[in-house]
Amino acid sequence: MKNNEHNRTRRSLLGVAGVSLVGGALGWSPAALSQAAYPNKPIKIVIPWPPGQATDLAGRAIAVGMTKLLGQTVIADNKAGAGGMIGTDSVAKSAPDGYTLLAGSSGPLSVAPLLQKTAYDAQKDFTPIAMAGLSPYVLVVNPKFPVKDIKEFIALVKANPGKYTFASSGTGATAHLVAEAFNAALGLNAVHVPYKGSSPALSDVLAGRVDYCLETAAATMPFVRDGRLKALGVSLEKGSIVAPGVPAIATAANIPGFNLGAWIGLMGPAGMPKNVVVTLEKAMREIMATKESRDVFERSGLEPQFREGSDFLAYLESTRVQFTDVIKKNNIKIDPT
Repeated sequence: MKNNEHNRTRRSLLGVAGVSLVGGALGWSPAALSQAAYPNKPIKIVIPWPPGQATDLAGRAIAVGMTKLLGQTVIADNKAGAGGMIGTDSVAKSAPDGYTLLAGSSGPLSVAPLLQKTAYDAQKDFTPIAMAGLSPYVLVVNPKFPVKDIKEFIALVKANPGKYTFASSGTGATAHLVAEAFNAALGLNAVHVPYKGSSPALSDVLAGRVDYCLETAAATMPFVRDGRLKALGVSLEKGSIVAPGVPAIATAANIPGFNLGAWIGLMGPAGMPKNVVVTLEKAMREIMATKESRDVFERSGLEPQFREGSDFLAYLESTRVQFTDVIKKNNIKIDPT
């Protein structure tokens, strides 16, 4: 009996030694071998918006791509409410093991925390994994507005301070902040007319009741294509494939560095293991390089724009600084209604 126990112990020790020797030869440690198992069960991507919204379409494209690449089912889970803050908060409070992720977006993470108290800390409670794309904003006017391009627009509005109006989807909305940043960069004095959503805002620009707005390409470009709106500029510094033929505001209006959009990216809770983050970042790079994913983004009015974790983090900080400056200079407070 003692010999049998001795033999079993010897075989176990030899097995461990064998794994250690093989692992050492390949540059693995026993800890790395256990970590390499990720993912070994289904992954959930929380989408904090309703089905059909841009973040939802992007998040689902990412889930499909990850299912193919990682060999595990990746589920898209809509958890909408409070302008994206409910689903976003649920991920902040999840275990940082890589099995609950977030289709993050600018509204609940770059804008809301600057204007109101949130249940999460946008800078401390999340791990930025990779940015996937940007929703550009397009400066549009009614075709009857008496300008042919952005230079004439700037000259006319600047020459008539307080005369012209601009619409937004709501006080403190990303569209409002982008418009205020545009106005401030050019010294334009116009009257803000807030609405409850982009549809009513655009309706009044279409009708000529409000003079201009900067709204997403997804919302504006269908009207531009059918001639019901005139596009004067797009908010991304190098122009956008989802607003073909529309000049970059940075160039056309001579505002070097003007580069604002509503971002979408993959995030997780703070404290995720490095190997998990690296695995997911690599998967995101491959997903965003595929024609299938890029086509989904472009059809949704999103500019595919991959940024790895560190670059994504730097972009988030740059955006936060820009929006903080706009909010302070214009004394923007969230609409209580």
